[in-house]
Amino acid sequence: MDTTLDDPLVGRVLDGRYRIDARIAAGGMATVYRAVDTRLDRVLALKVMHPALAADAAFVDRFIREAKSVARLAHPNVVAVFDQGTDGPYVYLAMEYVSGCTLRDVLRERGALQPRAALDILEPVLAALGAAHRAGFVHRDMKPENVLIGDDGRVKVADFGLVRSVDSVTNTTGSVLGTVSYLAPEQIENGVADTRVDVYACGVVLYEMLTGSKPHVGGTPAQVLYQHLHEDVPPPSAVVPGLAVGLDELVAQAAARNPELRPYDAAALLGLTREARALLSDAELDAVPPQARAEERSSAEDRTGVIPRPVAEQQPVQHTSRLEMPASPPAPPAQRPQAPARRPRRGVLLVVAGVLLALGLGAGVWYISYGQFTKVPNLLGKTEAQARSQLSAAGLGVKGVNRKFSDAFDRGTVMNTDPPGGRRIRGNDAVTITISRGPEVVAVPNLKGRPLEEAKAELTQSGLAPGMVTQAFSQDIAQGSVISTNPAGGEKRAPDTAVSLVVSKGRPVPVPSVTGLPVDQATAALEAQGLKAVTAPEQVNAPFAAGTVANQSIGAGTQAAAGETVTLTVSKGPRQIPVPNVTGQDVDAARKALEAAGFKVKVDRPLISFSNTIDTQSVPAGQNAPEGTTITIKTKGL
Repeated sequence: MDTTLDDPLVGRVLDGRYRIDARIAAGGMATVYRAVDTRLDRVLALKVMHPALAADAAFVDRFIREAKSVARLAHPNVVAVFDQGTDGPYVYLAMEYVSGCTLRDVLRERGALQPRAALDILEPVLAALGAAHRAGFVHRDMKPENVLIGDDGRVKVADFGLVRSVDSVTNTTGSVLGTVSYLAPEQIENGVADTRVDVYACGVVLYEMLTGSKPHVGGTPAQVLYQHLHEDVPPPSAVVPGLAVGLDELVAQAAARNPELRPYDAAALLGLTREARALLSDAELDAVPPQARAEERSSAEDRTGVIPRPVAEQQPVQHTSRLEMPASPPAPPAQRPQAPARRPRRGVLLVVAGVLLALGLGAGVWYISYGQFTKVPNLLGKTEAQARSQLSAAGLGVKGVNRKFSDAFDRGTVMNTDPPGGRRIRGNDAVTITISRGPEVVAVPNLKGRPLEEAKAELTQSGLAPGMVTQAFSQDIAQGSVISTNPAGGEKRAPDTAVSLVVSKGRPVPVPSVTGLPVDQATAALEAQGLKAVTAPEQVNAPFAAGTVANQSIGAGTQAAAGETVTLTVSKGPRQIPVPNVTGQDVDAARKALEAAGFKVKVDRPLISFSNTIDTQSVPAGQNAPEGTTITIKTKGL
């Protein structure tokens, strides 16, 4: 059943501008509609607060805070907010419309994702949250429902309705906002919500993408909240056997119960995610989890099966071998002269037995002392991938990976192992490796004039993270190249700090006024300035003659980048409006009635007249006239 048919807003025009076509989704605070901006002729999403809540000033403030916060971000992975307003009992936000689905839809359909797909979604989500964190805001409600995936593959974060300033992170009312499956322990226990609660939620979302299920489940929300407080998020490989250990470590870092052990914001987690991805092979990235095949997920019990296998029968170890000597032959008759010749053969057997016994004992001693041990290879200065490869070749595993600052070892190389290189340990044992994070302070490189992609690569190589990218005009920096960075080049920052980039849009071009001109003349005027012109598919009523430009998407007198496109909306002429009858009314009432109908008014008073009553009007009442026409009204004379 199509519930949009019962929605009173579908088909209405809000604020005289937004025509609502269909309902997209409904939540506890607002309903989201697909709408058309009739003024700019574009499809957008309209988020309308439930009228019952519009009387609550706190809810309205939160609604408006969302609009202002997201509008400040202007990030390509954040759903943009265009406008905010009210129409009677309706408070609304006009937002970017993303045609596609949510991450929840993808997980519901596919169960679990390959690691490559999971990281392809996580990285833009972290980029969006990182921009919010660096701008001073916390999302506080990260979940798959708020991750939109467009038909073109773009990933955007939506619903900043719970966004709060980092400076006001404590929930003093005692209530907990957000969704229970993704709440950080400190949110539940203390109401604290800084940037690390978004990091925790992203760790839970990554676990869910890799496994197809949430890490904490229960029959009631209270049971789930208890698990967040008292149980660590399990490694995804416990559910998906063979999953790369680097993904387990990434989930453990992001979803650590102690916030001090998590990356301090989403930008820092983005840096760790890219490092982890770089260490994964194509086979590890493209591994298909069993949970991704819906036909194999017949029940929860079938997801992980334990198949008993017969243990091969083993022979007991003979630690000391003993040779049984043959019984002594009977004494030979005295008359046989050859009997003494048999004695040397028995002596040889005894010698052989002694040698074999010595060899067996020696082999046992060697195995106990040396054979069951392996020497730890020297891994200092090796990359993590090289270290893992050499340990595997030596029959050893990796017990864990630590990361510490170091001025002596390059970023990403091994600075220490436990046990150290050269130490003998039992075969099949594991080694803990410590990877250098580079110097504790990193100098921001001077990137002025560098193309954007080169600048991002140099920041990553320096141990910093590319941050939010904004654009500005420049007279001397080529389009697409860096104008400046924040922090500036030469300043020192901690590794993984996000560096925002201002990129040149090229030299500014003044936009001429082309409203009222025929389309071909308007196009020529724009192209003469180095701009492009396109015509909107639909025409609108306007005070301008039919076939002329009624509106231009970039206002006259503003500056645009060379080659930027200006959309021209063509007029189909003014609307024909019936003229109201104002004769017999006083001048003020007549003027208001005509102007309300869409006309301009001119008052004509005779030279000698003491009357304020309208005697005649230049266009008869009931006759149609173009919108904006000037109608002359005349008062009575003597």
